[in-house]
Amino acid sequence: MITLVIADDQGMVRAGFRSLLSAEPDLSVVGEAADGEEAVAVVSRLVPDVTLMDIRMPRLDGLAATRRLLETGVATKVLVLTTFDLDEYVFEALRAGASGFLLKDAPAEELAAGIRVVAAGDALLAPGVTRRVIDAFVARPGAGGAHSAPDRRLATLTARELEVLGLLARGLSNLDIAARLFVSEGTTKTHVSNVLAKLGLRDRVQAVIFAYENGVVVPGAN
Repeated sequence: MITLVIADDQGMVRAGFRSLLSAEPDLSVVGEAADGEEAVAVVSRLVPDVTLMDIRMPRLDGLAATRRLLETGVATKVLVLTTFDLDEYVFEALRAGASGFLLKDAPAEELAAGIRVVAAGDALLAPGVTRRVIDAFVARPGAGGAHSAPDRRLATLTARELEVLGLLARGLSNLDIAARLFVSEGTTKTHVSNVLAKLGLRDRVQAVIFAYENGVVVPGAN
């Protein structure tokens, strides 16, 4: 059973998510929070597998709440909730440690599937979403890594691992990367694991951010 906490300042939104998710036999909503401070308290106490975190909440926003939870070592996966027209804070939420994000108007099956993906330890960041997040990030003054020295950890990667990192940053799945490089999916998984380990990154979301901030790929590249 995957346990969940829903953090959103709108009671109707929380009730809607609870209703949708209660129909799933493997999902259980164990708590709710109406603001960021309450979210930190509830999640710290219940330690759910996944926390659905709204960004714009009173007292403490979802970005700060996410950062506080993960900095203090609470073992939960955070899924950011957004209404999208790109929430300006989504990229920062991913940098703070969120495992991905979902649209508030996502169909029930997509919501449930996304929760399962994150609970299993994977990042929820579809190619189209990756592009929109990155485009929003690099549009900001001073964003990106083009004008600063690349992180020294890049030098620890082999040529193939650097190639894999670039494909990850474009939002490709392991299966897509395998097809692009003409290797097995198992080999791709090994490369991805090696990249994350060498760079000291937690998941694919952090890898995407790292790659763009360090100029491994540039916006608009195919």
